Amino acid sequence: MSDLDALLKSIPIDDIAQKLGVDDATATAAVQQAVPTLLAGLQAHADTDGPAPDGLEAAADAGDGDAVVKSLFGDQSDQVAHAAAGQAPAGVSSDLMQKLLPLLAPMVIAFVTQKLLGGKGGAAPAGQAQGGGGAGDALGSILGSALGGGGAGGGLGSILGGMLGGGGGQQGGGAGGALGNILGSILGGKK
Repeated sequence: MSDLDALLKSIPIDDIAQKLGVDDATATAAVQQAVPTLLAGLQAHADTDGPAPDGLEAAADAGDGDAVVKSLFGDQSDQVAHAAAGQAPAGVSSDLMQKLLPLLAPMVIAFVTQKLLGGKGGAAPAGQAQGGGGAGDALGSILGSALGGGGAGGGLGSILGGMLGGGGGQQGGGAGGALGNILGSILGGKK
């Protein structure tokens, strides 16, 4: 099972569907598009030599999904949600994607952080991704150092590249393909 598959399986679709007021099929389709979108946002920053995005460390520590999305995509958050929805099946709107991205952001960051630390399992439960000590406090500092240049292309870049189908060929039209190109153009081609 790929890391992306493991991450997708760890997401509580029933809970997400209930929070968004949609059926499980729509929630599944939206999650399958939103997760690679968040990973692409992290990848875009991992591919630069600059510091971690403003506020990402604090947002990750606090489990603040809205702030994570804002720090990853900045003023382009609405356009990113629109682009992600445009790649998803019918029924997944920009509005739905704008609500979903912040719900998933702490789970995605917890999963990626666990991979950076060498963990083999899935993402931490959503409650653990939210602030208040332990793993939550470590999240921001790990992300900050992974995204802050100096070797970011190694650990985080290779993890995210693998999850997005990076490297040689795209896996089954993978998330890194069309979506990566769209997000790359929206985010200024940070590759």
